[in-house]
Amino acid sequence: MRNSTRQNVKGGRRKSQPGFTLIELIIAMALNLVVVLAAGTLLVNGNRAWQNTLDLVNGEVQQDALAVSTAFGNIGRKSNRVDYTIYDISGTTFTPALPKTSDPKEVVSGNAVEFRYWDVELDKTDSHSLMDVTKTATAYALFYLDGDKLKVDYGPCPPGGVPDGGGIRNTSGVVTTTLANHVSVDPSTGAGAFSHTTVSGVGQGSVRIDIVITDPATKKSSKVITSTLLRNIWPR
Repeated sequence: MRNSTRQNVKGGRRKSQPGFTLIELIIAMALNLVVVLAAGTLLVNGNRAWQNTLDLVNGEVQQDALAVSTAFGNIGRKSNRVDYTIYDISGTTFTPALPKTSDPKEVVSGNAVEFRYWDVELDKTDSHSLMDVTKTATAYALFYLDGDKLKVDYGPCPPGGVPDGGGIRNTSGVVTTTLANHVSVDPSTGAGAFSHTTVSGVGQGSVRIDIVITDPATKKSSKVITSTLLRNIWPR
């Protein structure tokens, strides 16, 4: 009886050992490969997107757009609302841009604008350190298109950037800065680079700029549209 029991135990099925079959191993390797390829694709695409964003932010077009917006806004906000002019340009002649219809309210545009502002210290001879209010401005900034360049002239006032009534811009004692290259005006608007709203021919002190800056190498463009509100009013 004892011998029979031993034979049954020895002749029984052998217990399976833990492990993977060859097919299971191949499937696991294939799944791992898919995961690695997906992760690699995500890393490559992420790096490419990051590089494109970096190039876009630090590109010449974006830098020029930032320079234009900053200079235009800073000068406009400190300028005298009753002493600024938008001009049409023909060759070297600047002519004040005037309403073209009989409507009491009209948007008038041109390719140059002259801001005038105070750029002096307070009157130290006055006990209250007040500014000399007999002057409507002591300096000017003339923004204008010169071909495909947007430039700005900084100079003293008087004499100002352009003679009263129009003429050739002043070049004596002037500092000229090129704010942007490869500048154009959107032809679909039919307007100039600078515009403002007039009521009965009088500007209301909010001046807008609308230009397009294009990278000649990549042909990518950046549209600059912003406005500045002239806050100072003197004389009242």
